[in-house]
Order: sequence, then structure tokens, then C-alpha cells
Amino acid sequence: RHHREVWERDYSTRAVPNMAVVKAFEDNGCVPDVIDTAPAELAEVSYDSGVKCELGNVLTPTQVQNQPTVTWSTEPGVKYALVLTDPDAPSRKNPIRREWKHWVVVDIPGCDLGKGTVLAQYIGSGPPQGTGLHRYIFLVYKQQPSDVKFHEKVQVTSADGRANWKVQDFAAKYKLGKPVAGNFYQAEYDDYVPILYSKLK
Repeated sequence: RHHREVWERDYSTRAVPNMAVVKAFEDNGCVPDVIDTAPAELAEVSYDSGVKCELGNVLTPTQVQNQPTVTWSTEPGVKYALVLTDPDAPSRKNPIRREWKHWVVVDIPGCDLGKGTVLAQYIGSGPPQGTGLHRYIFLVYKQQPSDVKFHEKVQVTSADGRANWKVQDFAAKYKLGKPVAGNFYQAEYDDYVPILYSKLK
């Protein structure tokens, strides 16, 4: 019985992965550009503009300017970490600033983002003009143990310290393991981007 409990705890979430998620992450290069292993489950991402993140669909910076609602399958008593990262900074062809950290929330009980601790406030998509489509990747990690202590400088709505970040290094530092859920969309420049840049200064 003990072995079955261990198997269920450690492997059941990955035993029957959502192949649409895995395929989309691999086909769009999220694996290996950002992570080594695709998440097994889908994280549902909805914006107040009425759009949803759907495994690589194209959205606009205008549509994703405000922090979204994110939900995923949870386990009782577990806390989670959520990140949003752009590996295509300043462009997918020349990603010399890979990755750009857009959002980090930790110590999330279940999916209750409002009760989590924000390490990097949400900043929407701001792909520079002429750089084509960027991928914006949401990843959810299970904190193991739940009370892991995060030692990071809290980042507000400033661009400082967000470039050349690596989510896998962050996950390794805090022993978060592989992402348990994820999603992503793509976006390129629109007229909202200069407005976003003015807010970051």
C-alpha cells in the first residue's frame, strides 16, 4: 500500500499527461528553449478582455495588458509557484536577453493567486516593433515542501532585473522539480506597446 501511495504522489500527475499540452510545448519549441520537460496538465488562463490563452494562439499586447486569472488542478494542502516568461527577447531569431521575466507568484494555496506572494508583479506583453511573434509561457510548479523560503528581490512594475532570467534555474534553486501545468500564447507588437513602455520608466 505504501508503494502505491508513493507512486500516486510522485507520478500520478504525469502518468497520463495531456498530450495536446506536451505536443504544443514541443512543436513550438518551448521544450527545449525554456524547459526540458513539458508540463503534463493545462493551466487555464483567461484575461478580462475576453480572450484565453490556448496553447500558442496569437493574442495582442492590448488584450493581455492586465493580469489574468489562472487555474490548474490542485492537491489539498499544497502550495504552488506560477511564472510567466518570454524566451524571445528581444526576438526569437536573436534571443540574447532570453528569458524576460513577466510575472512570478509563489506560496499560492491551491489556485488562489490573491493569497500568494508576488515576487515579480505582472507586466503584459511588450514585444519590440519588427521582432515578430514572441512566446509567453505560463508554468506552474508544486512547492516541495510547501513552506520553502524564497529569497528574491521583489520586482514591481519596472523592467530592471527581468532580462536574462532562467525559469529552470529558479526552479532548481528552490527544488521545485518539473512544471505540473502550463500554457502559452504568442504576441507581436501593437499600438499598446509604447504605452506599456511608458509605464515601466
